[in-house]
Amino acid sequence: MVFSSTTFLLAFLPLVAILYYICPRKLRNALLLVFSLLFYGWGEPKYILIMLFSTVFDYCNGLAIGHFRAKGREGGAKAVLIVSVVGNLAILGFFKYTDFAIENLNGLLGTAIPALGLLLPIGISFYTFQTMSYTIDVYRGLVPPQRNIIDFGAYVTLFPQLIAGPIVQYKTVAYDLEHRRETLPQASEGLQRFVIGLGKKVLLANQMGAIWEDISAMSSPSVTTAWLGALAFTFQIYFDFSGYSDMAIGLGRFFGFHFLENFNYPYESRTVTEFWRRWHISLSTWFREYVYIPLGGNRKGLGRQLVNITIVWFLTGLWHGASWNFVLWGVYYAALLILEKTFLLRWLDRAPRFVGHVYTCLCFVLGWVLFAITDFGQLGAYLGHLFSGPLWDSTSAYLLRCDWLLLVLAVIGCTSLPKRLWEKREQTLSPALSDGLRTVWAVIVLLVSIAFLVGDSYNPFLYFRF
Repeated sequence: MVFSSTTFLLAFLPLVAILYYICPRKLRNALLLVFSLLFYGWGEPKYILIMLFSTVFDYCNGLAIGHFRAKGREGGAKAVLIVSVVGNLAILGFFKYTDFAIENLNGLLGTAIPALGLLLPIGISFYTFQTMSYTIDVYRGLVPPQRNIIDFGAYVTLFPQLIAGPIVQYKTVAYDLEHRRETLPQASEGLQRFVIGLGKKVLLANQMGAIWEDISAMSSPSVTTAWLGALAFTFQIYFDFSGYSDMAIGLGRFFGFHFLENFNYPYESRTVTEFWRRWHISLSTWFREYVYIPLGGNRKGLGRQLVNITIVWFLTGLWHGASWNFVLWGVYYAALLILEKTFLLRWLDRAPRFVGHVYTCLCFVLGWVLFAITDFGQLGAYLGHLFSGPLWDSTSAYLLRCDWLLLVLAVIGCTSLPKRLWEKREQTLSPALSDGLRTVWAVIVLLVSIAFLVGDSYNPFLYFRF
């Protein structure tokens, strides 16, 4: 089940909302746990067992670390932490990378080891990182071990962020799990945020995705058409993922949780370094806190820092998928970040703002091409079309004639301009009128989005494969 489905919008969410607000407060985490398991198991019930195992596994590990810490047995606590990290990575590695390893081994050695044909459990990359960060933070003494398994289970399985994040660290919601207080204004704000995310996904991401699918399937697009395709995917992945994050954050707010922001208008960035401070913030934060800093961060000289950046981005690429194009994508960004760390940032700081913005836009558009195409042959061909061949053709003219408004809306929608204009206008309105306009706008977006969902079967979600 996904948020952008009529089943979720018209049945699942209303039912959960009604039951949640009428049931006693002490039972609400249990209710969320039950419905989160139902949400996850809607499409693949057998994989519930893997998620439940991860939940119980790290619940017990957290208690064991707390026990050894209370007894002053540092060695025992560290041993349990190692078991937790190795166990989580083993589960993730088995389901996500086994067939990838077999395929590469066969290619390297000329063997014919049959692939296992494993399907990737949806959301495993996200909830594995969540449970692993919990045991690490318990070991570091940042949070006490959670003794209520229902509360811990609700944290791991919480359906608003289960499928595709944001990656919610336990320490950021520990208080909310036990002490949250839902209010009508907060619930209203959360639903409005959810609807805006739904609109970004259905009305913008899906439409851009259809353009990208058509162009990426062409054998010899012109340079202009190829760049239009790259831009279409650039907008698709932003509105798809940021829209999902908006929906997750909004639903969390509706149920009393305060999830941290996951996007901060990354396409406004003037450097690649800034871009990755604004894009998928929860993932960047996770790798910084649990990989980059433990490796030494920037504390051991420039040379070691550059090595650490390379390691982190190799792992970041691999985390996104069992395919060499993701590794290439990670290495690509490692190279750009190293260039910026060594000399490019100083030059960009002195250059006019538009130069930095154009440079960064070019970097992430090309990066998304590396990300989108898994086959190296097709990837090489598409990159070639971006820089060689006929500049213009009838397809380019047709696409611009038919989709220019969508492109303009996408360009404006990925910036902070609409928010700034609304906040400026809001200063001149009464609170009641402002709230009324927000509500009317949310209702319009919701109805139009549902109409699109009913009338169009094209509704992919990119981060399902991660």
